[in-house]
Amino acid sequence: MKPSEPGNGHGSILDDLVQPFQVEGLNLRGRLVRLGTAVDTVVRQHAYPGPIGGLLAEGLALAATLAGALKYDGVFSLQTKSDGPMRLMVADVTSAGDLRGYAQFDTDRLLELGDRADDRSFRRLMGKGYLAFTVDQGPHTDRYQGIVDLDGSNFVECAQHYFRQSEQLETGIKLAAGHAGDREVGWRAGGLMVQRLPANDDDEDWRRALVLMESCTRAELLDQALDPHDLLYRLFHEDGVRVYRPHPLRARCRCSRGRAESVLRLLPEVDLAEMVIDGQVIVTCQFCNSSHVFDETEVRRLRAS
Repeated sequence: MKPSEPGNGHGSILDDLVQPFQVEGLNLRGRLVRLGTAVDTVVRQHAYPGPIGGLLAEGLALAATLAGALKYDGVFSLQTKSDGPMRLMVADVTSAGDLRGYAQFDTDRLLELGDRADDRSFRRLMGKGYLAFTVDQGPHTDRYQGIVDLDGSNFVECAQHYFRQSEQLETGIKLAAGHAGDREVGWRAGGLMVQRLPANDDDEDWRRALVLMESCTRAELLDQALDPHDLLYRLFHEDGVRVYRPHPLRARCRCSRGRAESVLRLLPEVDLAEMVIDGQVIVTCQFCNSSHVFDETEVRRLRAS
């Protein structure tokens, strides 16, 4: 018997989604994230080297997984800032499911790593720094932000360190990112999170939940052909897994020409003058890499308005 489906189930959605679930026999809740086109679009908007693209894809999966467990109306952001070759990474997801992200890195220092800059070199790529989680629900609501040191060998260890520090629900997370098979099929990423509910005081049940979660393989998290319900059934069917309506995700940036105009209106004159090249000012979005071009006449009009 497959997972029971309150509400409308997942319908035809198999990819780019957050699938909430609950395992009643183990008294836990969870989220399964599957990212295909969405993560591939975000990463391919930039010419990132493989190790940088991989970490960004994994960061996007972590952001979607954590955001999927929150009730908010706005933007959930995950940001790293560190002294390693990968200086900065931002991944954010709106409550509507719009996903975007970018990374800044030092090319020379990345080249110095050579073959050591593979998918397992999180510490070498990141160095020392911090990981911040922010929930922004607009100008009339206080922002929530949690910060933890990048004190781990991967994103999962850093996130779990945060959960332990903040006395939130006991949480287990598993992430994967990369190319599922042939590199030509593009980037994929996935996340699986289980959280121990307050009513669960059975340590043996929680240990069993973590063992089952860990049994999920990287290939399973990245397999586009594997139905999310089938994966959850494979992992938790002995304990009664129930799924809820999934939340679709998509790659969509919030930049616009109007926002670029707002930036130009507020820039100091000296900074604006440095941006003028051949009579034009080009504003490029760090997230989606799209550019908005303004001639000097347009800039003067904006400054006067």
